[in-house]
Amino acid sequence: MASGPQSNMDFTKFFADMKLPAMPDMEVFVAASRKNLETLSAANRIALEGAQAVARRHMEIVQSSVAELTEAMQALAAADAPQAKAAKQAELLKQAYQRAVTHMKELSDLIQQSNAEALSLINQRFVEAMDEVKALAQKSA
Repeated sequence: MASGPQSNMDFTKFFADMKLPAMPDMEVFVAASRKNLETLSAANRIALEGAQAVARRHMEIVQSSVAELTEAMQALAAADAPQAKAAKQAELLKQAYQRAVTHMKELSDLIQQSNAEALSLINQRFVEAMDEVKALAQKSA
């Protein structure tokens, strides 16, 4: 056994004199954790729904593009003179490019909207969580 001044130290008095932060109310902690998980779940659901909407719209665009390409090939086949075919090809290429840009912007907007909704939920929950922490700190003080 140890001897000297430290061996006579009263550990209960030592720990009683320490100012430890109060343990959080477990119900409040569990409720906050539940809200966090619900928010993350909702944000994931929104992101998934957004991805599904983008995939559906992309498929619609592909189907539409195939139909337009078929019509374009038929129109090119009907043109007789080489100059008429070249002019028709240039016009079809211009239209295809403009549609592609429009479609890319549409898909980009869908993705951006979905991400913004999901991020908004997470940001809102973060603000709520910080308010809850602040309230707990004030309560324990």
